[in-house]
Amino acid sequence: MSMRPPNLLPLLRATATPLLAAAAAPHRPLSSSSSSSSLSSSLSSLPSARQSQASSHRSQSSSLSAINNNAPHFPSWRHRYPYYSSRATHTMASTSSAAQVQGSAAAAARDDNFIPKPTVLTSIADSELVQPVRLPDGRFDNPFSTWAQRGFTDVFKWMLGGKRSSPSVPKTAAELDRTLPILRPDFAALAKVPQADATQVMWVGHASVLVQFDGVTVITDPVFSHRCGPTRFTGPKRIREPPCAIAELPKVDVVLISHNHYDHLDHASIMQLHRNFAPTFYVPLGNAAWFHSCGIPAVVELGWWQEHQFNDKVKFACTPVQHWCRRGATDMNKALWGGWAMLGATQRIFFSGDTGYCEAFSQIGAKYGGERGFDLALIAIGAYDPRWFMRPQHINPEEAVLLHQELRARRSLGIHWGTFILTDEHYLEPPKRMADAAKAAGLADDAFFVLKHGEVVTV
Repeated sequence: MSMRPPNLLPLLRATATPLLAAAAAPHRPLSSSSSSSSLSSSLSSLPSARQSQASSHRSQSSSLSAINNNAPHFPSWRHRYPYYSSRATHTMASTSSAAQVQGSAAAAARDDNFIPKPTVLTSIADSELVQPVRLPDGRFDNPFSTWAQRGFTDVFKWMLGGKRSSPSVPKTAAELDRTLPILRPDFAALAKVPQADATQVMWVGHASVLVQFDGVTVITDPVFSHRCGPTRFTGPKRIREPPCAIAELPKVDVVLISHNHYDHLDHASIMQLHRNFAPTFYVPLGNAAWFHSCGIPAVVELGWWQEHQFNDKVKFACTPVQHWCRRGATDMNKALWGGWAMLGATQRIFFSGDTGYCEAFSQIGAKYGGERGFDLALIAIGAYDPRWFMRPQHINPEEAVLLHQELRARRSLGIHWGTFILTDEHYLEPPKRMADAAKAAGLADDAFFVLKHGEVVTV
């Protein structure tokens, strides 16, 4: 299978690109063939990882139908929070002083290859929790000084001057099956939802993960379609099919949506999940209207740090991340983006969605990690090159390890790689670099791991 031309993702995802405002037309999800090839053997054949690259530092309870009545106050104008500016008042597990942290921010502003030391917070006051900026026209903005919006000039620079890694995605199915195998899911295991003290996960692909804990089954950013775009004929194609059809999944109780980009919010997949399981959909502020227009009533819309009790054992909290939203030509950032904390009676799981590296993650770790930290974090590790373009919106593997540390995660699963070719890095590079960064950070061998498509594990 050949690689997508280098200008397609920018045209779909960059701020300068007009997209159709209508929802993607429904199309049939694909099924996969099984494979027993080893992913780890494929990763070991890659060259050693490049030197660490980094980002620059620029630093509401609800009901199903009336969350906006409880919407918190947001700043009324573009207010930029200096990164780490108030860290000196926090209780830190790290030994970095405020001056050292400010120095790290300055270094990051000068050097794309700068990776700061993790800052781990053990507590934080609610008054210090970062909030999104709400502009006069109602649109949202990032409050982080690590944020930079990309535009037409940046898109053209990438299109004209960027180049892809070599070798590219294999052109033969046999080679792809060997290097990036798809497993037939263990449906017998998936039928047994852990009731306590364990989390069971299956990687569907990209940011789609089936998560089972404390008696509930959750799926994150479900995309089962062949393309991620505004129609069935546009957008990047999958290089790896889903390991199963939606109809084959166990009953899904909850769907978590991080933001409205087409590779995270897919009309056909959402509609089939609604028809098959009638789950509750959790979305960041401004996204519920899209679901209501699709005839889906069970939607919980939350702002950053808002929580909703799903049942007597599990609640969900929307968390800050550094990203942006757009589905059409005129809806830039009219909806909010976010990560999700899944807070069970015995298990705590975090889902990053898409994000650049920012100060939010140490705050999330402090507020929702509990005494022992998150039991599992689902952290994006791919779609990060070229760094000068992607840095504000997508973390790289080294920054993913920082998130693991700042979230105080016991274990983390690398996602958002190996499914769609969205950016310039080699399709097998993200897990290789992640493993190297985890080792360099002194993490245990199994602390940060990846799965094959369709692989089911209990952690």
